[in-house]
Amino acid sequence: MHAPFNRRQILAQGAALMGTAASGLLVPQHVLAQSGKIRVGFMLPYTGTFAQLGVAIENGVRMAINEQGGKLGGREIEWFKVDDESEPAKAIENANKLVQRDKVDVLIGTVHSGVQMGIHRVARESGVLNLIPNAGVHIATRAQCAPNVFRTSFTNSQPTMALGEAMVKRGHKKAVWISWKYAAGDEAYEGFKESYTKAGGTIVKELGLPFPNVEFQALLTEIAALKPDAVACFFAGGGAAKFMKDYAAAGLKDKIPLYGSGFLTEGVIEAAGPAAEGVLSTLHYGDGIETKRNNEFRLNYAKTFKMQPDVYAVQGYDTGLLLIQGANAVKGDLSNKAALYKAMEGATIDSPRGKWTMSKAHNPVQDIYLRQVVGKENKVIGVAAKALSDSGAGCRL
Repeated sequence: MHAPFNRRQILAQGAALMGTAASGLLVPQHVLAQSGKIRVGFMLPYTGTFAQLGVAIENGVRMAINEQGGKLGGREIEWFKVDDESEPAKAIENANKLVQRDKVDVLIGTVHSGVQMGIHRVARESGVLNLIPNAGVHIATRAQCAPNVFRTSFTNSQPTMALGEAMVKRGHKKAVWISWKYAAGDEAYEGFKESYTKAGGTIVKELGLPFPNVEFQALLTEIAALKPDAVACFFAGGGAAKFMKDYAAAGLKDKIPLYGSGFLTEGVIEAAGPAAEGVLSTLHYGDGIETKRNNEFRLNYAKTFKMQPDVYAVQGYDTGLLLIQGANAVKGDLSNKAALYKAMEGATIDSPRGKWTMSKAHNPVQDIYLRQVVGKENKVIGVAAKALSDSGAGCRL
């Protein structure tokens, strides 16, 4: 944290710099850094079930910064990339490649909550600025929150905190929950259980399988036997597409309505085909948000990358917007951490998802939408929760 300089200190520092220049000595490192490039590292999945998510996030970040002339606070950028492979066991090693080897000023990552915990450890120990563009693991903005860690996406329980009440309102009072058994799935269930039971619903059974296992048949047979009013789930990426296809193939689609945390249908509607039609979900973004901001974003993204954007692209875009606000506030001097963090904490992000602000624990305070798959879109059919904030339980910033 930097204390503010008084006039005497500024004059003294100026004189010192002039003296070192005249004597041929090196100027302070932070002054030299100002003339160099800002080093930005992506640690994202570029292979495996989450590969398309990583690409969309990177696209979004680059698009936001390119719209501002391709610079941060007036400084050019040097980019670095590491494929995290969605492999938690390699997370610390991979994060250190960017922090220690590449000396990045900013580490953007990642998707997988287990991998994020490795990044989180490195970020807390090194002090590098970490922007989380997806992974919703609770502890990162709860008990282990840190001044240099900001999330632009959600906590794992935020979308499902809005799901339970929406399901009960639609008459589904007995539900089965199914997800991968890992951090993201467990925490998504936490949000669903709290909201669904509070609204008067009963969870008949909780089902799970190890990540990234996609052998769903035995569990689908069990769901058919239980005959709940509806099924709620958490899956994402290629596994989500397969789950929807298998759900339909098992004959459940037209008998038991399927709901999910919105990642169930993000970026995989075409892969899932007709099996996705009609699936309902809650998320902080939807294709049918009819605002000028969202329409312009979608058009520009499609023109730039020859594909339609999804929530991952939006989260990447908003990561870029947050970094731009912070960097501009300190005129590119990311070593001025107190001012950098203050600017980011106080930011209002004018996002395609709608404007959102940063909570005290560095997590978005945002609207959660109810969406339904119609054709190839996640159409917004209502707002499930307004300005929903994660509890930030245990955070001391």
